[in-house]
Amino acid sequence: FFQLTVPPINTKALSFLSAVAGEALTKHLNKVLPALLSALSDALDTPEEQQELEYCQAVVLSVQDDLGVRTIIDYLLEAARNGSTSHRRAAVALLSIFCSNSKANYSTHVSQLLRGLIHLFTDNNPHVLNLSCEALNSVTKTLDTAGQLQHVADVRQAVRFAASDLKGQDLLPGFCLPKGISPILPIFREAILNGQPEMKEQAAQGLGEVIKLTSPDGLKASVIQITGPLIRILGDRFAWSVKVAVLETLALLLEKVGIMLKPFLPQLQTTFLKALGDGNRQVRLRAASALRHLIAIHTRCDPLFTELHNSVKNADDTLRETMLHALRCVVISAGDKMSNTIRQGVTNTVVGMLGHHHEVCRVTASGCLGALCKWLPEDELTTVVREHLLDDDTSQDWMLRHGRSISLMVALKEAPEKFTDLDWTERVTKTLISYLTADRLQIADSGVRATGYFLRHLLATNSSIPQLLLVTFSKCMNHSINEVKQVVALTSTYLAKTRDQLLPPQVLKVLVPLLVNGTKEKNSIVKANSEYALVAILKLRFGEEAQQECVRLLDPGARDALVDVIHKVLRKVSSQPESKEENLDTTLLL
Repeated sequence: FFQLTVPPINTKALSFLSAVAGEALTKHLNKVLPALLSALSDALDTPEEQQELEYCQAVVLSVQDDLGVRTIIDYLLEAARNGSTSHRRAAVALLSIFCSNSKANYSTHVSQLLRGLIHLFTDNNPHVLNLSCEALNSVTKTLDTAGQLQHVADVRQAVRFAASDLKGQDLLPGFCLPKGISPILPIFREAILNGQPEMKEQAAQGLGEVIKLTSPDGLKASVIQITGPLIRILGDRFAWSVKVAVLETLALLLEKVGIMLKPFLPQLQTTFLKALGDGNRQVRLRAASALRHLIAIHTRCDPLFTELHNSVKNADDTLRETMLHALRCVVISAGDKMSNTIRQGVTNTVVGMLGHHHEVCRVTASGCLGALCKWLPEDELTTVVREHLLDDDTSQDWMLRHGRSISLMVALKEAPEKFTDLDWTERVTKTLISYLTADRLQIADSGVRATGYFLRHLLATNSSIPQLLLVTFSKCMNHSINEVKQVVALTSTYLAKTRDQLLPPQVLKVLVPLLVNGTKEKNSIVKANSEYALVAILKLRFGEEAQQECVRLLDPGARDALVDVIHKVLRKVSSQPESKEENLDTTLLL
């Protein structure tokens, strides 16, 4: 064996010898396998490739003892991950041949193979990807029902490990092959249909993780195989956690492949609407999210809008909040598909709930009206905005003012151009200042967030920023309520992160000194959020250029204070991992 593994490698002789060597070959595999890979990688893309592959195949398939099987699997998985492209191709080619054709029992190595082969789906070479997919398919085909259920956790772990090694990519290359996810779908399908409730939940979540990492083209061939079982178990009585996992996965699938699910549209709509009336709030919220994606592929939306509208009018407050949330979700996605009659009916209903006594209903109804503004014809929009969104009468009941402030915030988030196109900038500014200076926490909070969305739009369109609005917004860092100071800092972070370049001098001169004061607050949350805001504004994670430019802009006293806080605090903060970004719009139910 030793002589045959020395170059020039004689794979033909090795194949003949291995046929009669029996278990004696196992002792020499540490020399034979590298020789096979060397010979095969040299022959790739040449006329000799097929012949070399047959000789190498004869050698690896002759190994059937446990130690030899383990050696082959360990060595080839390791070789397929490392080295040159030709070396990886050769290793995965032999691994695919072994998994597909070996008469040896490798059942104790299935977990290892699942992890190793799915990790190879991160490779960028099409030959490696296709051969890995073939090998994985061969491995999963060896599993009976019990084996499929046993390996759900292994597949999930393997997918997560592969995803963590993607280095900035959103998709797993192997899953984007035409049938890249087919090998693992039977495992999830079996667990979803026949596993215990906990396993159904795990499988549905695992399937969602796979969908996230797969392109629409990669999902195309598997849509029916995925959707059918998920709809089937939603119709049964299972724990709320199972339903949540299934609804989340269906929403992900709709988001990815949308129109491909059109054959299931009636079943999905019925299923989601039923879940919207579920006793568990999380199930209802996931159903609302799924409806948002479903309505995007609907051609006749009015019946669905009508059903949701009637549910809003007839439900008690506990269910009404999620019905309103669902209504807002579908308005965001398909408000332009509503008929005039239904749109006007929905508008009248949510306008009537702006001052609702139940806070969550008030917030969701107001958010729904704000989202509707994007789709209202000019005459209807003018009426709604003049009579409700920009009515800053401070003598009104605080709950009504709160509702109106939220509607304005969401409208400025979803359709800010409507307010500048119709030349309402002055009225918007006046109303926002009224909300910013309100004593009530809820009104001031939504006023700050609304101002953030308005300033973002003005900055993005290079429009003039009203100085009084900017000063009033910044001075909210001196508000008597800590929660308002906190949201000013959060909003400042949001504004800084929506731009690649530094904020304009006009904004920096007003806002930065007040945020520097915020870093000296006794309240730890206000202090921390002020620090994060300054790190974002000065772009300290990306070097010192922006910081130096900002320092030059400030007056001497403000400049010294900023430099001091940079050296004492901000450099350390900027070196720490970036915190999870908060959503400025907190009116969407979670």
